[in-house]
Amino acid sequence: MEQGHFPTDGFADVLGANKEYVANFKYSELTGRAAKGLAIVTCMDSRINPLSVGGMRSGDAKILRNAGARVTDDVLRTLVLATYLLGVNRILVMPHTDCRMANETEEELHAHIDREHGVDTRALEFKTVKDQKAALAGDVQQIRSYPLIREGVIVGGAIYDVKTGSITPIDC
Repeated sequence: MEQGHFPTDGFADVLGANKEYVANFKYSELTGRAAKGLAIVTCMDSRINPLSVGGMRSGDAKILRNAGARVTDDVLRTLVLATYLLGVNRILVMPHTDCRMANETEEELHAHIDREHGVDTRALEFKTVKDQKAALAGDVQQIRSYPLIREGVIVGGAIYDVKTGSITPIDC
């Protein structure tokens, strides 16, 4: 298969902003290690700035994002690498309020995409949740019990409030 050209017009805003970013770039000394020893598993929702939530900056934490902040095989794979190779000794799983993955069922999301776009997505599991706190507790326990996560790593869960910016720790 022949490769296409980069769609410059479609990314003109990003490429333009990057030129200004490069002119003021100040992160050359950072390493690939998490300076604060933290990994945050959170949602892809653009209302969340995971570093700012905890008073951190670039280089302080590893950020893993997906729809609903769910612990998946790929999240576990990444956390194994982070705990052995990238200085992570704490993991925070942090879903948020007003999350579409907690407000609709699998069936409703599949039906919506099919109705609006004519695409049958039922081959995918979106990992929606009816009870966000219970799902969070299950995800935290999944990490804690995963045999390949480095021993001694601290794992906790909290829910981020998109209206106030606060995080509420949840007993898991």
